[in-house]
Amino acid sequence: MGIDLSELHRLISDHGCVARVVVATTSGSVPREVGASMLIWSDGQLGTIGGGSLEWEATAQARRQISDQLPKMFVRHALGPNLGQCCGGSVGLLTELFDAESVYQISGGVFVRSISDPSKIVPAAINLRFTQKSEAGHSLTPELVNEWMIEPVNDPRRCVWVWGAGHVGRAIIRVLLTLPDLDVTWVDTNQNRFPENVSEDLTILPTENPALLCSNVPRHAEHYIVTYSHALDLEVCHRLLDRGFRYAGLIGSETKWARFRRRLISLGHAKNEVAQIQCPIGDKALGKHPARIAIGVAREFLTRSSHSTVLTGR
Repeated sequence: MGIDLSELHRLISDHGCVARVVVATTSGSVPREVGASMLIWSDGQLGTIGGGSLEWEATAQARRQISDQLPKMFVRHALGPNLGQCCGGSVGLLTELFDAESVYQISGGVFVRSISDPSKIVPAAINLRFTQKSEAGHSLTPELVNEWMIEPVNDPRRCVWVWGAGHVGRAIIRVLLTLPDLDVTWVDTNQNRFPENVSEDLTILPTENPALLCSNVPRHAEHYIVTYSHALDLEVCHRLLDRGFRYAGLIGSETKWARFRRRLISLGHAKNEVAQIQCPIGDKALGKHPARIAIGVAREFLTRSSHSTVLTGR
């Protein structure tokens, strides 16, 4: 049990600000254990901390925090006297708000923070606690130590979308599938454009109008736009600029990019936003053969931070 960072990123991409409620302390008979959590946004939620009045109150409190933009709150609940639940124990809930910027305070394999003052520096004794557990071969479990909440983190898989199943698209896919911890989606206009035997490690999306998918892609995704059509390439670039992205790379020459840049600006995109699209992709020094383009793409992909800035879109 720990923080599912991939899920948190996905929900932030879809809903903006998301509240995370985690059971930090328990005493007596309670519905869920320390570390149980749920994610809440303005009109939905995911997960459970045990249901009943406790969950209802936690959800209402989280939405008040979202409305008032209160980043952190720790509350103890006596389940019987205060909430009328048959459990006779008590629960301490930590509710924290995360958005596209603040979510990056969660990094590495463990997330440690004060439940009262986010500016406090983690004491050496707390750092030593989970370091010793790791060295002894013990798995890290969620716990509240004094005022410090400690939780293991499940790092997000990098989300990559490849637009186009032609020669270059296939070469990029072959290279990406050799890399660990990727969530790869491959898009084109027809099922017949994909190879017959496709790896189960990626998601295939054949659709007549791929650009329509852009309104639902995760905003933290990284994109390679390599379709057979300049018009489709342009439409995908246009819609991704509206949606937002972590990275977008477009196949093409400098002449193609100059034309695209003028057209995208004429469609209402700011020059600095359009400049976030990289064109051409790969490494010109390696040549234009699809495999050489893919090798250049992979080299740049591996050197680019998975936590680079996200263009937020509109």
